Amino acid sequence: MTIKVGDKIPAATLAHMAADGPTNISSDDLFSGKKVVLFALPGAFTPTCSAQHLPGFARHSGEFKAKGVDLVACLSVNDAFVMDAWGKSQNVGDKVMMLADGSAAFTKAIGMELDLIEAGLGVRSNRYSMVVEDGVVTHLNDEGGGGFEVSSAEDLLAQL
Repeated sequence: MTIKVGDKIPAATLAHMAADGPTNISSDDLFSGKKVVLFALPGAFTPTCSAQHLPGFARHSGEFKAKGVDLVACLSVNDAFVMDAWGKSQNVGDKVMMLADGSAAFTKAIGMELDLIEAGLGVRSNRYSMVVEDGVVTHLNDEGGGGFEVSSAEDLLAQL
């Protein structure tokens, strides 16, 4: 079942790169008591993700924060090392938290998995953007795959 507006984010463990190496973070710690913009994409270093999706959220992170957003986070079914390297290559700094869902557990729990096995990429995430307030989804823009029509930073900003 795909997550929808009004649903609570399920319990899951994600990872990110901290100063001392890869660190796990629970979805509860990530979302509880905060307003979070979470956007996900099929893969780090892939064309649309690198040229449009991630740069848009990095560029507009200040505007999200001005609208009361505590954290802007990017999620992909990759490992923390890849997400960290990609964030550095895109110069996101502290504008966007780079989250890894290495086993796609979170992605599957919210029903956003994208089967790219035939393309040699394994199971990935649909492209989407959402706002989560205190663990509950308040806005959701799901591409239903890897397209890039409704989930941009600009699309989400216009909804806030």
